[in-house]
Amino acid sequence: MSRLGTAYLRAIQLAGRRLPYGTNVYDRSWDVLVVLDGCRADLLASVADDYDFLTDVSSIRSVGSSSSEWLENTFRDNPETERTVMVTANTWTDRYLDADAFAALDEVWKYAWDDAHNTIPPEAVTDRAIAHARETAPDRLVVHYMQPHHPFVPDPLDGDDGLVRAGSHSNTGNPWVALRQNEVSVDRVRAAYRANLDYVLDEVESLCANVDGRVAITADHGNLFGEWGLYGHPMETPVPALITVPWAETTASDSGTRTPTLEPPESLPVSRVYGDDTASDRLDALGYRA
Repeated sequence: MSRLGTAYLRAIQLAGRRLPYGTNVYDRSWDVLVVLDGCRADLLASVADDYDFLTDVSSIRSVGSSSSEWLENTFRDNPETERTVMVTANTWTDRYLDADAFAALDEVWKYAWDDAHNTIPPEAVTDRAIAHARETAPDRLVVHYMQPHHPFVPDPLDGDDGLVRAGSHSNTGNPWVALRQNEVSVDRVRAAYRANLDYVLDEVESLCANVDGRVAITADHGNLFGEWGLYGHPMETPVPALITVPWAETTASDSGTRTPTLEPPESLPVSRVYGDDTASDRLDALGYRA
């Protein structure tokens, strides 16, 4: 990004830091909250006719324009977390969430990483969510999938380095940088983005067939395709196309058609799996850092 472009973004972010925006998901009624990472509202609406459980896709304004901001503004110092089990593939949880504040925090990304695609497969998240729903019947269950956030597994883009295994930075090899630099077309990215949404929605459908309760489907943030001259999802950037996220509701019933097989290492309580080690030590122990 040029110096002028950086200054322009910083000006927007300055306003974003001062202006509260968005609806906290805890202000809505749900038993199970499905979070589709980086899913635009118009993207989910465009595929709704293909899925029986997506009968009415509306939208809300997110409390963040990036995952880190959404996590902080949704969960930090929120008493509702005490009765919430969170199953997550999002790698920013280590930096922005306190595991002790939750009934359980299952950070699936720490033990179910897909080296071939540099992301967390949605089936791992579904497995763990079903297990928690059946074993503990939590008051609130948050299920945070990494898709449709890049990398676009069914239709990968050249030069996409995928995710990094710790929420400390983002890879520069990603579709939003490629778009800004005119290295790939908007149509190409939109097609891959949609394929990645279909990929995760198959798992959401399986989840809804194996848990009970009111299910809400939303996103932490969207992605920009050049609106306001910006791309991707910079933090503290309350551009309407970025913070407008989907909201769909359905009713789930556990048919017992899926038996989870994935378990955390040593089957210890998920919020205590790694003891009191630092985040870096945990990642080292799992082989996630050189």
